[in-house]
Amino acid sequence: MSQPPIRLGMVGGGTTALIGPVHRIAARMDDRFELVAGAFDSDPARGREFAETLRLAPERAYGTYEEMLEAEAARDDKIDAVVIVTPNFLHFPVAKAALEAGFHVICEKPMTTTLEEARSLAALVKETGKSFVLTHTYTGYPMVRQAREMVAAGEIGTLRRVEVEYLQDWLATAVENTGSEGAVWRTDPAKAGQGGAIGDVGTHAYNLAAFVAGEEPTHLLAELASLVSGRSVDDDAMIMMRYASGAKGAILASQVLPGNGNNLSIRIYGDKGGLEWWQERPEELWFTRLGEPRQLLRRNGAGATAAAIAGSRVPAAHPEGYLEAFANIYRDAADALRSPPGSEFIPNANDGVRGLAFVAACLASDRAGNVWTKIED
Repeated sequence: MSQPPIRLGMVGGGTTALIGPVHRIAARMDDRFELVAGAFDSDPARGREFAETLRLAPERAYGTYEEMLEAEAARDDKIDAVVIVTPNFLHFPVAKAALEAGFHVICEKPMTTTLEEARSLAALVKETGKSFVLTHTYTGYPMVRQAREMVAAGEIGTLRRVEVEYLQDWLATAVENTGSEGAVWRTDPAKAGQGGAIGDVGTHAYNLAAFVAGEEPTHLLAELASLVSGRSVDDDAMIMMRYASGAKGAILASQVLPGNGNNLSIRIYGDKGGLEWWQERPEELWFTRLGEPRQLLRRNGAGATAAAIAGSRVPAAHPEGYLEAFANIYRDAADALRSPPGSEFIPNANDGVRGLAFVAACLASDRAGNVWTKIED
């Protein structure tokens, strides 16, 4: 007997939002969720109008998230989880209020704008016993999960080096001065947090490195730059990392390099082999055993691991991509909400804390003159 869908209430993600529609599509893909309520905009009237386009019941189109949490908590058919797709500065207060009201949380990254808030929220997740899912999308790609399984199985041997690049060009000019909503809040420290590129794309890069390697660095050295004149947050970062095992790592995160759309890649090497993956060619994973030719592994093809097969919806050579990867996060979230803690692949509150610890260490290293700094989580 099939289970009823998990009822969602969304905060943010309205008319002008980029990521809101992605969450809604991903949540619907496997029929595990139903969006039944929302507070979609900082302008209550505009938010209610947007709710009409989603065909929500008028009484469940709320002006504020506080109004939604109070009203939903009193309903017999109340929501099960709150999806947070707001600018960063609202993640903490909305998640905190949702957890305290007894709801699970599915939240955009980064978890909060400060490490202190992230630690506080993680403690609240533990105290309430509710699930907290952080939507680090790239961990949902089948070939990323295959890379993780191959590393864990010893296919590349003892870890030597992890390199991640996340390069974009959409902030290569002072786009925030044109009034672009996404650029305005992402370049405002009060709304995005003190980390610019390191908070926006750098946390994805750091999470991807840890997810695939199965290890987290202990120290880093960061050089941050604001290459666009007048910008208050970093838009370009170079980071070196050290692991307790002796392995080395590097992250290049930039949003100002012409010719790069969403150019995320990871290269991971051990003493027996290496793996390479690019987000813009997500169906492919290159594997090289030391002394042998490079081998191309394809999603759901020969040599696929269990996690890659489970994360695939269509046969090999029928392309899947970003939306399907995001849907894998939601499918894992459904399992976690129904049977905690759920899948080992799902990013959680602890991952959120580590992401903010990464940002804090980058800021501290740069301000101290680009020195090696311990990552404190």
